[in-house]
Amino acid sequence: MTGWIGIALGDMTGIGPEVALKALAAEMPADDTRYLLLGDEAHVRRLNEEMRVGLPLQPYGGPGDSGRVFIHPALAGPLPSTLSPGSPTAARAALDWLTDGAQRCLRRELDALVTAPVNKEAIIRAGEKSFVGQTEFLSQLAGAERTAMMLLGEDGRHRRLRVALVTTHVPLKRVAETLSGQRIGLTIELAARACHDLGLSRARVAVCGLNPHAGEGGQLGTEEQDLIAPAVTAARKRGLDVVGPLAADTLFYHAYRGDYDAVVAMYHDQGLAPLKMIGFETGVNWTLGLPFIRTSPDHGTAYDIAGKGKANPSSMRAALRLAKQLSRARRGTGLNPVS
Repeated sequence: MTGWIGIALGDMTGIGPEVALKALAAEMPADDTRYLLLGDEAHVRRLNEEMRVGLPLQPYGGPGDSGRVFIHPALAGPLPSTLSPGSPTAARAALDWLTDGAQRCLRRELDALVTAPVNKEAIIRAGEKSFVGQTEFLSQLAGAERTAMMLLGEDGRHRRLRVALVTTHVPLKRVAETLSGQRIGLTIELAARACHDLGLSRARVAVCGLNPHAGEGGQLGTEEQDLIAPAVTAARKRGLDVVGPLAADTLFYHAYRGDYDAVVAMYHDQGLAPLKMIGFETGVNWTLGLPFIRTSPDHGTAYDIAGKGKANPSSMRAALRLAKQLSRARRGTGLNPVS
């Protein structure tokens, strides 16, 4: 059965549309997956011609259409032909396309949604004051409270890191007060489940401490003793293969060499700095716990190079590949197939 992947093209004044088209051109020969691009049709067609990508773009009429790559604006009218970087118009359109893609996934019209970058600051300036990030936006839209962000990346020798985050877009000074045993336990559970969804032979999860040296027995902080260790013990009692809390400065070395299949990090930069060190151009963001598959490239809008044909599509291509891998596995189990 042929799969359908939706791609919300994000901020049209950034590099999202460019990397999406480049990644699609590279990935299409791999299989017979069909793609629905959610974005401004005129902009996408112009970019397709200017970059000489040559994708066979067609207007979207419905899942019965013949073809491989379709474009659907999901808006009442076209965007202006020229928009300044970070335009409020582009920011609002990006949220419209993101919403449309998620709703199609919830209606099982799409097997998965891949989301191109948006700009948080531009979206807030456009009037969405409560916007935190696409992960949080999609979780709220889907009514999913038990979600977590996982980042995956690999180096040139196919050595991988998989990192799930307990907290995401939280100021560093608020991380400790945001942590809870329940939240840590949920992230451990989702990380272990992700390993199974990826088809790994095991799901060995290592959990970072919050403080240097995992707190030094309480001398450098008590969060390890009060929150993290009890959550690890509870997860172990549920049958999960999990260890920790461990000092993050050494844990990532052991995970990188293959001792662990996934790492649970307490905060954003604790987990993403080592991941981006080894997989900056191949990093993928996967939202765990949603009722549908959502992946995205692990980079931003890069306004400074947008429209110059310089953007590297590797991360977007990796996001497409992961979305297809997960959707094939899910269709194979009969869970949430496209109707």
